Amino acid sequence: MKKITHSVWAGFVFLLTVPLFALSQPTNSKVADVSAGKKKPSISKEFFGETAGQKVYQYTLNSSKGMLVKVINYGGAIIDIITPDRNGKGGSLVLGFDSLSGYTGKRNALMGAIVGRVANRIANKTFTLDGKDYVLTSYIHGGVNGFDKKIWDTEELTGKKDVELRLTYFSKDGEEGYPGNLNATVVYTLTNKNELKITYSATTDKATPLVLTNHTYFNLSGGTDNKVLNTELSIAADQYLEADSDHIPTGTLLDVKGTPFDFTHTQTIEAKIAETRGGNGYDMTFALRNHTGKLAKIATAYEPLSGRKMEVYTTEPGLVFYTSNHLSERVIGRGGKPFSKHGGFCMETQHYPDAPHHPNFPNTILRPGEKFRSQTIYKFSVL
Repeated sequence: MKKITHSVWAGFVFLLTVPLFALSQPTNSKVADVSAGKKKPSISKEFFGETAGQKVYQYTLNSSKGMLVKVINYGGAIIDIITPDRNGKGGSLVLGFDSLSGYTGKRNALMGAIVGRVANRIANKTFTLDGKDYVLTSYIHGGVNGFDKKIWDTEELTGKKDVELRLTYFSKDGEEGYPGNLNATVVYTLTNKNELKITYSATTDKATPLVLTNHTYFNLSGGTDNKVLNTELSIAADQYLEADSDHIPTGTLLDVKGTPFDFTHTQTIEAKIAETRGGNGYDMTFALRNHTGKLAKIATAYEPLSGRKMEVYTTEPGLVFYTSNHLSERVIGRGGKPFSKHGGFCMETQHYPDAPHHPNFPNTILRPGEKFRSQTIYKFSVL
């Protein structure tokens, strides 16, 4: 890949940047143009805002096949994904905000963000490692100021068949209560096969738990449906993690057969959602069949109105499936449109929650001299 120098940004930004639109807003001609003709992979950069005296930039990745991904270096958040539907019209597939204030605000539910140092939960915000007790600032999503609230350093790269944004963050020893100086890298790669690859890597100078994921909310309708209940879903998991009312795993794995969590055969999200806890929706961890650490297909989602299909591949052993049960219409999203309960779904590939308290779970401890690496791919197509 060849590094893009900042001297050419001014010429690229006007040509390559596509405005952000609300999920529920009709597609206009500018968005539809992303699917017209074959383009070379490219990346552009523009100022997005400022927070706590630090500048935040938006990076727009364009594939040669009509797919567009927008990322900001605040939280490494994916703020938009645009792909054509079955009629060739582009539409926004993820929930988000128009401006930086939405992402820095208290009502941002981790929209599109990188989550760490430990995603999901650690019970009682404490753990013991190598005989030493550690107390965290929060039991959930890496702490009060986790990776989703950090400004990441960036590097832009392009190649003949793909385009790449590399984000790095140095997490100091003791940050949010975690031990060790951690160097984290997340690479977003957009390929000419309309794949968004997310590659995570990290090293540390002290043993530390580490669980990284991405918290994008998908709605594959591209604006034709403000709910995701009609999305057809299959997941390669025969078991799920039993959890308490705070979604803390008990350590027991249960069979999905005969439960509302059985997506071994394709069904709509709505089909059994009323049978979930309180009928509120899905917020649970699947134990995937994939335990080899090799990249494998683990889920497929299909949206019948748009014809869009999303296939998910990962090296991770777990998948947190969440149907935005707590999104509120009082929160305004992209294009001035309110969010809605069940307006999006998350496919968070990761190791199991609360793993430091469960020796039977796959290991989440990274030690000095080791290198953590994980990859997840979201592949888009139409039927």
